[in-house]
Amino acid sequence: MNKLYLIGLLLLFAWSCKTNYPDIPKQYHSLLDSALIKAGANAPELEKALAESAKNQKEGMAFLISYMPERDLTTLNADFLLENVDYAYKAREKFSWCAHLPDSVFFNEVLPYANISEDRDAWRKDFYERFAAYTDNSDNVIEAIMSIARNIKDEVNVEYNTKRSKVDISPLQAMKEHMATCTGLSILLTDAYRAVGIPSRLAGTAMWTNYKGNHTWSEVWIDGEWQFIEYYPDTLNQSWFVADAGKADPDNMLHWIYAASYKPTGLPYYAAVDAPYIMQVVDTNKLPEQMRPRFEEMKNEATNAEPYIWGHNVTQRYIDIYQESIKNSKLNEDEMMANIVVFADENTAVSESRLSCRVDVFEGDKNINFGYSPRKTDDMNQFLQLKLKKESNYRFVVSNPEKQIKQEFTLATENKPTQDIQLILTNQLNN
Repeated sequence: MNKLYLIGLLLLFAWSCKTNYPDIPKQYHSLLDSALIKAGANAPELEKALAESAKNQKEGMAFLISYMPERDLTTLNADFLLENVDYAYKAREKFSWCAHLPDSVFFNEVLPYANISEDRDAWRKDFYERFAAYTDNSDNVIEAIMSIARNIKDEVNVEYNTKRSKVDISPLQAMKEHMATCTGLSILLTDAYRAVGIPSRLAGTAMWTNYKGNHTWSEVWIDGEWQFIEYYPDTLNQSWFVADAGKADPDNMLHWIYAASYKPTGLPYYAAVDAPYIMQVVDTNKLPEQMRPRFEEMKNEATNAEPYIWGHNVTQRYIDIYQESIKNSKLNEDEMMANIVVFADENTAVSESRLSCRVDVFEGDKNINFGYSPRKTDDMNQFLQLKLKKESNYRFVVSNPEKQIKQEFTLATENKPTQDIQLILTNQLNN
């Protein structure tokens, strides 16, 4: 019998017999058994981290190791983990907003040492010391969030620059190069928040629905709700990309908005268009013709690597934020709000007749706006809302490649502040 195989069996037997983890809740025991087996020769480092962590920090350490990606199980040492956990708990003791967090939020959005695929830097102690200074005089988490956002650029001396060495550049490397793009900047900001006990995570999309690119930003957890913030901040839940995010396609995973999670969710974090596993869900036949060659090439180069970055689908929240911003924006005297719904047939009183389609609006030959109409599972009061000019002629192009739909409508807006526009398709299946 192969010698390595025998060693593996012995390790498996040894760890399967190890069921007693002092001061660690039982729910983690089998997860830790599995993690230590996967760690192989690095298992003693993880054992040391578990053994030497303070009693009140053991569950946090157990959480990290239980859900740790295999790349980290085999490489991270005890000192790295112990410092990370110790300073996360220091923040929990020091800052009131962190002290009152549910364990589930503290473990998943404060405690982790990394966000996605970046190098595993020991940033926690340095960032705790740097950014506590911007929060010491406040018990208000929103004030702390904005103080860090306004000062981080000068504190770390990192600016946006596409000459950075990596898209997913780590905090210390970004500070060494003094540059990063949206992903690296968001990693910096998220780690700064985590260092002072503010729950934070990355969010982003693999591709906007206008195919002009992708984007990554940060989210923060405030009083039980997630809000977004950028490295170059406007304010909470406000930024240049709101309209792009609000036009995300809820039926196409390529265009979803994702939020990253340390703990596995079953849904890979697809907000990186070159992630090998996203190509498994991209049907290139449904892409605009000019985009197909690029994605076909990426699909051919993709590997079958197992995902280790997990996420949540938060698309609808960004659609809602955008729609709310439109409602609250002031209309000019010559403007009106169009409430657009696409129906498969004339039975417009029932939700089953509604179809989610892309709606492009043309004024003459110029495409002036677009969005996605509500699905049959959406509330009947939900519309695709677009600002248009009063008493003007528009051409609406409705498309859904999956359902082989493409149909045009021409109509005029009325002289009133709002108008319901029902686009009823002809010869379409309601499915």
